Amino acid sequence: MTASIPSPLADVLARIVAPGTPALADALQHLLDHKTKPVGSLGRLEPLARQIGGILGTTEPRLEAPQMLLFAADHGLARQGVSAYGQEVSWQMAQNILHGGAAISVLTRQHGIGLTLIDCGIAQPLPAHPQLRSAKVLPDGSADASEQPAMTLPQCLQAIEVGREAVRHAPGNAILLGELGIGNTSAAALLLARLENLPIEDCTGAGTGMHGAAWEHKVAVLRQVLHTHAAVTEPLDVLAALGGLELAAMVGAVLQAALEQRVIVVDGFVTSAAVLVAARLQAQVLGYCVFSHLSHEQGHRLMLQALQASPLLQMDLRLGEGSGAALAWPLLESACRILCEMASFASAGVSTARTAV
Repeated sequence: MTASIPSPLADVLARIVAPGTPALADALQHLLDHKTKPVGSLGRLEPLARQIGGILGTTEPRLEAPQMLLFAADHGLARQGVSAYGQEVSWQMAQNILHGGAAISVLTRQHGIGLTLIDCGIAQPLPAHPQLRSAKVLPDGSADASEQPAMTLPQCLQAIEVGREAVRHAPGNAILLGELGIGNTSAAALLLARLENLPIEDCTGAGTGMHGAAWEHKVAVLRQVLHTHAAVTEPLDVLAALGGLELAAMVGAVLQAALEQRVIVVDGFVTSAAVLVAARLQAQVLGYCVFSHLSHEQGHRLMLQALQASPLLQMDLRLGEGSGAALAWPLLESACRILCEMASFASAGVSTARTAV
């Protein structure tokens, strides 16, 4: 933990505890083992049910009013040509999401998930909208990390507070994380490389479509960024120097959701980078995180290994927006229904397995 963590944030970190209790875990396992099925036959749905029950503190977990919180911001580093798209696409895609035309708009409608877009620093103003929460920390997004820290520490802490505030205002007991911002796969790759001491080329993928010479240029830029900030090693300072406003806000959202003992559904590479930082600040947050999928982005497998996480899906997604989290959502609902609605051998009058002689 970095010595630069101020007392309000340090207090939050100190109050986050591991989900559930050993007695509750035993009770949930007993229920699962006595449902009308062979023990363990529902595979990974069973530990998922056990995890959700532990987070919500009950043997009859019910997911209520799920909320997709989609954090958006621009990155000064995008001006170095690390994306196939220009910075204006962040604003254009934010408009598309609010108008209901993006993939995440479709998926959240399909599954009855609330959607709020939190503008942490998109470089152009967005018109008022019921699904928009304006919380700009910097009007033009983060600074160019190849020239200076992406954020000052006070700006980073302000962005973390934006994420905490978004969770505090969200109804329900489950938060799904989404993100938007041209250049943010570069920021995520930088965080992974620095925090896990990995070669930047292993952490860097195509992002929005950088291949061949374009990918090599992206790697070269990111290598220079790491050199520029070589002395920065503590998690919060690394986040300020290399991350982005939406990444810092997602760190805050993870911390607040864990503090409030809500289920956290993690999307892909960029959201996992925020979880990596949050877990370096307070390891107990991982108990609240359900990792929805393994993305096609090159560094995501390394990110999940660092987090010791097993994703639910592998569909070669690399869109972001929270799309993988929304796609995995029905699995969480099914896990809860198995606990709450599936009969036991005793209640159904079904014979249990014979004991082997």
